[in-house]
Amino acid sequence: MSGLREECGVFGVYSPEPYNVARMTYYGLFSLQHRGQESCGIVVNDDGLFRSYKDTGLVNDVFTAQRLETLGCGNMAVGHVRYGTTGGNGRSNAQPILVNHIKGRMALAHNGNLVNSSELRTELELQGSIFHTTSDTEVISYIITKERLTAPSIEEAVNRAVSRLEGAFSLVVMSPAKLIAVRDPHGFRPLCYGRTPDGRWVVASESCALASVGAELARDLEPGEILVFDKDGPRSIRDHCGLVPKSMCVFEYIYFARPDSVIDGCTVHNARIRAGAYLALEHPVQADVVIGVPDSGIDAAIGYSKQSGIPYEVGFIKNKYIGRTFIAPGQESREDQVRIKLNPIEEAVRGKRVVMIDDSIVRGTTCARTIRLLREAGASEIHMRVSAPPFIAPCYYGTDIDSTDNLIACHLSLEEIAEKIGVDSLGYLSVDNARKMACGGDGSGYCTACFDGAYPTAVPTATGKNRFERKLSQRDKKE
Repeated sequence: MSGLREECGVFGVYSPEPYNVARMTYYGLFSLQHRGQESCGIVVNDDGLFRSYKDTGLVNDVFTAQRLETLGCGNMAVGHVRYGTTGGNGRSNAQPILVNHIKGRMALAHNGNLVNSSELRTELELQGSIFHTTSDTEVISYIITKERLTAPSIEEAVNRAVSRLEGAFSLVVMSPAKLIAVRDPHGFRPLCYGRTPDGRWVVASESCALASVGAELARDLEPGEILVFDKDGPRSIRDHCGLVPKSMCVFEYIYFARPDSVIDGCTVHNARIRAGAYLALEHPVQADVVIGVPDSGIDAAIGYSKQSGIPYEVGFIKNKYIGRTFIAPGQESREDQVRIKLNPIEEAVRGKRVVMIDDSIVRGTTCARTIRLLREAGASEIHMRVSAPPFIAPCYYGTDIDSTDNLIACHLSLEEIAEKIGVDSLGYLSVDNARKMACGGDGSGYCTACFDGAYPTAVPTATGKNRFERKLSQRDKKE
């Protein structure tokens, strides 16, 4: 298992007629729960009347049947599940953000991370803006609202705002009359839309959420595209398309996305199968069995097995009622969850040379515990293969790696890592094959900055998840 935290999931629905959009959004968020488990929220638009609820916790806990009934029916809704990469994890930073201003109301849900949020926030504060959260999503809401004061429409305000935002942002914006989906010009984070048989338009971070509400995937938004849904149907604004090279986050395929999702025309399941096959070609080994660490290591293990000819076995049973290990903030909490999350199947590994496939190694502590479980179950040899390259650089686009301090690959050699985590051999997927695992071809169009340090944007001047949260300085106390 990685020690990694991811970003968020967004969902939106536009219905030509009043409908139970709250429940529909609930199902969509439930399908996106893997993208964030800190908090969630839903805003329903009933002919311009906005009803909302958000709180910390899982979708199933926050939205009871009674609470969904309170949100009721409407023409539109927007929802969000969060693991924040900027700002704390309290209720105040839960999304969607709801804004009341002179030109009307607006709800906003955001997946990603701005690299110029500090500069924009400082500019806005000097102009008198008052922030109620410490997330960069509120910065986006202020920029859109400010542009709306002079723009002839909400979509034009969003269009102008995109010119001021730098970094990763997949957005769903809801006004009293329109639902707007936005994907940043680099296309860092996924965003797609589809339609239900009865004519409702749905936007989501992943296609698995469309399927959960009976919508058929139409396509992914292009990088830089703004898609507007209203009574006349969808229309596209492409003013920001093609201005910069596409830089889709390759780790969406390796780990973040659900295997049944299709992103930019590529099935996540097939991408992970290819990653495993590449691993077998790059790092062959004599072994008796291949196993995968649930969940995202399983597809890669199948691919390794098919390519190498080494039999695949189910090596672990996963407790289905424990969330993804990295979601729980705090290392101690993560390690506690590992102890009760996985159980090795002794019959599959005892006395055998085992190839264990996992999606990544960040700190090394979690996989070391998993490897100890295999040793205790009687594995004679353990050869770890990782379906991602080593993490050597921070990510500024929505993944919770804001420094190299805790990245084991920045401090130890390959041999030292293998010794530290307790394996007989260790092999990572190469950066080149990480790019190719998604859709094959030449591997262009993907961001691999956390693996090679080649950032597609300027590096932000201020980093850190809690950069907008600080104690009073001596100067502040005097003032």
